[in-house]
This record gives sequence, structure tokens and C-alpha cells, in this order.
Amino acid sequence: MALHVVGGQDKQDPAKVMASMGAKARDAARALALSPTEARNKALTLAAARFRNDSAALIAANAIDMKAARESGLNAAMLDRLELTAARIDSMAKGLDDIAALPDPVGEIIAQWQRPNGLKFSRVRVPIGVIGVIYESRPNVTADAGALCLKSGNAVILRGGSESFHSSRAIADRLREALVEADLPKDAIQLMPSTDRALVGAMLSAVQWIDIVVPRGGRSLIERVTAESRVPVLKHYEGLCHVYVDKDADKAMAVEIVANAKMRRTGVCGAAETLLIDRSVLHTHLPAILDRLIELGCEIRGDVQVQKLDRRALPASEKDWRTEYLAPIISVAAVDGVDAAISHIERYGSQHTESIVTANTQTAEHFLARVDSAIVLHNASTQYADGGEFGMGAEIGISTNRLHARGPVGLAELTIYKTVVRGSGQIRP
Repeated sequence: MALHVVGGQDKQDPAKVMASMGAKARDAARALALSPTEARNKALTLAAARFRNDSAALIAANAIDMKAARESGLNAAMLDRLELTAARIDSMAKGLDDIAALPDPVGEIIAQWQRPNGLKFSRVRVPIGVIGVIYESRPNVTADAGALCLKSGNAVILRGGSESFHSSRAIADRLREALVEADLPKDAIQLMPSTDRALVGAMLSAVQWIDIVVPRGGRSLIERVTAESRVPVLKHYEGLCHVYVDKDADKAMAVEIVANAKMRRTGVCGAAETLLIDRSVLHTHLPAILDRLIELGCEIRGDVQVQKLDRRALPASEKDWRTEYLAPIISVAAVDGVDAAISHIERYGSQHTESIVTANTQTAEHFLARVDSAIVLHNASTQYADGGEFGMGAEIGISTNRLHARGPVGLAELTIYKTVVRGSGQIRP
């Protein structure tokens, strides 16, 4: 059966493609849920070794995608997300090794109790089943999502962005080869064989085959998935992240944290997009912060007071406060204290990641308790919004949901639980 892939072959009915992949995923999920931890760990370490040994081949596949992306005019932030380097491949491999070293969540007893009638209850972690992951240009998501689903006993169907097709295919092939070598079903990890957008629609309606969909990308992708999906969605919404510099902030610390939060990697979801600063330290703290940002190549868009302080700042519009730039641009506003900062975040934020810089513990605790985002930090960069940095090995996304999981979605967040009841002949009166 011919599939429509990059390079152009005949199209196949998306519903048939989905049904074939879904049936294979269901079978693989049943086997994987009962597989020993050692087998899943072996597959992960074998895949990590393949990444390292085949680094040149992965980079060659990525070069095809990078060339096409440049020719199509993909912006700098997206190109950065798309690129695979030797260091990034080694980081992917390390992520797999780290996941293999983590405790297996499957079978973990998370609660136990006994009733007066002698019934014994235990709540046990089990895999979700089949997970669909839809993502854009970052090929490392193929490795992270595949590895996390594998370790947590789930089968996964991946649909990467068309711009990363060759890179994701090369990564997925090595994951599948490692599954076979570890005597596990290779169809536990499957990548959509086509860049046909109709396949996304087929995934979103595949309630017979997919238990949950995780979209990872920009606003348009998330909105489409949320609006169209008949499958439950674990949202990874946009990262409109804030750093608030309090009146009691150490200036040197504030300079370093803001610079890192914005400029370490501008294309990641944990990059800071808005800087809020207490008006009382506008003249003492902000000049040094802006100097560092501009030195690093960042464009400043400020409110009226920021513009008065620094002529290099362009005027910020209402749209700027709602924009995830994913680029070397930051919006800057002066606020009247921590509560005004919290109000700004409530109005404009995406409930992803926010940080406060302050030496005042009471103010910090006030901020941490009242900011309703998935991740809140004190005296640390928003770029720590990453499952690897949380000790999860990797993550499948940063959930901004209010159900099931919130924040970095790692192994435990890819499980649900069942309640096991053990009796000795009890009948209900």
C-alpha cells in the first residue's frame, strides 16, 4: 500500500492509516503494560547507544529538513528548535539513559487502606494505554515522547511537524530497532508515515484507538486540537512566561536571571516573554538588566516609564503583553509591587511558568501561593521549565490543564490508576 510521504507518493485514506496504526498500537500497549521493567530499560539504553553511534546519520537527516526550512523562510526561533547538533543528540541520548535509571511507575502502590468489613484496597499505577502526540518542529520531542511512553508502559503514535519529517523518522527508526532488540513490540512507537494534514484529523477522531492526545506547539495547533478532538486532550499551551523583579531583589541576581530566562534559548516554551519590575527599583535595577539584554541582542518593548528611562526601548502595545515571541524580544512593564505583578500575570499570562526575584521570603511566598500557573519559581530562571531539570529524565510537554496532570508531564503523569480490592468472601448487605 503506497503512502503519501515527503517526496510524493500516492495518498492513502487517512482513516485507514489511522485504523492500521491504532490496531497495532493497541496490541503493543497490551504487551508493553505487562512487560518487565528490565526489558523497557534495555530498549531505552539500546536506543541511546544508537543515537550516539549514528549521530552523523541523524545530523544528515536533519540537514535535509534544515535546508528545506531555510528555503521556506522558517524564522530563526523555529530553525533553532529544528536543528540537531552532536551536542543535542548526545543530550537526547542522555535523556533516554536518565529515563531508564528512573523508578518504574507501573505497578506502584500509591495508596492502601482497609475497611471495617475486612476488604483491603490498594490504588495501583497503570499505563494510560495508547497516547497520541502531535508536535511541531522539535525533532527531540520524538525521542522524549517515545522514551517516556515506553518506560511508562504506553504505546505512542507520533505526528511530528512536516518541517522535521526526516529528522523524526531517523529518530523513530532507531527507537523501533531498539524495541525489537529488547524483545518488545516495535509498534509500541509509531510515527505517522506522511505529512498529510488530514492525518491529524484522523488522530483527533480516533477514539477507538487513542486514549489521550498531547499537542505540543504554538497557539494555532493547540486551538485546533482543543476545538476538534474527540479524544481527551492534555494541553501544552503557549509559554507566555513572566519574570517579576521585586523591590527587594538583589540587582546582580536579577540581571543574571532575566538574561538567562530570556536569552539562553529564545525558542523554548520556558523563555521569559515579559519582564515586570517594581516601580521603586526602576532606576536602580532596570538599567543594568536592559544593558545585559541588549548586549545579548534582545529587543526591548517597554511601557511609557521604561521608554522614558531608556530611549532604546520601543513602545509596547497591548498585543505585546499577550505575545509569546519565541524570539530575542521582551516586553517590559513597571508595576506597583507584587500584587500588581500578580494581576498583570493573571490578565495576560498563559498559566505556564512565572518567576519572582526577591530577597524577601515573605514576598516570595505570597507570589508563589497566589500566582495560578503550572510552575512558579523563586530566584530562578524560567528556563528551568523542563522535565529533565525536574529530575524526570525528559518530559512530553508542560501541561497547563487543571485535570490529571499539570506542569512537566513525565513518567508518573503518563499513568492513571486502578483500585484493587481483596476480600475474603464479603457480600454487600
